[in-house]
Amino acid sequence: MSRIGKQPIPVPPGVDVTIDGSTVRVKGPKGQLERELHQDMIIKYEENRLVVERPTDNKTHRSLHGLTRTLINNMVVGVTTGFQKNLELVGVGYRASKQGDKLVLAVGYSHPVEIQPEAGLEIEVPAPTKISIKGLDKEKVGALAAAVRAVREPEPYKGKGIKYEGERIRRKAGKAGAKGKK
Repeated sequence: MSRIGKQPIPVPPGVDVTIDGSTVRVKGPKGQLERELHQDMIIKYEENRLVVERPTDNKTHRSLHGLTRTLINNMVVGVTTGFQKNLELVGVGYRASKQGDKLVLAVGYSHPVEIQPEAGLEIEVPAPTKISIKGLDKEKVGALAAAVRAVREPEPYKGKGIKYEGERIRRKAGKAGAKGKK
């Protein structure tokens, strides 16, 4: 049995869970999330906890078991505490700012790059070289953070670019390092 899938999901007080067939709705203090899950998975709500079970032991159901449990757990965590991704800009003249709800990046291109967040996501710029993305849906927060990072990915020679907070950039030796090899 799946180690992740068999763990029950604790539902904190103040969170309402509604299961309608294969649709799960979770409503909490920060907002509401809804997700359509695979119809074969059995989701039970009992005594302030959610339990995900699989009907058979075939490979498809085994692989869906842990996934379904994790998706529901992310919904519960999202409506209670939310998710956040932090990014850093490294490079001379690289900076971020906010205009209205848009993120404006100056990262070495001839023009500023503007990124409009999806509904339900919030972008904060606490410093010119720091970006914080917050939201309820872990998937959307991660996708927006990846899109911002893709504007100027960190390069391995000088380490310039947009990187996740705490990310280590693997550095390469430049031409001088390659000259000594024969």
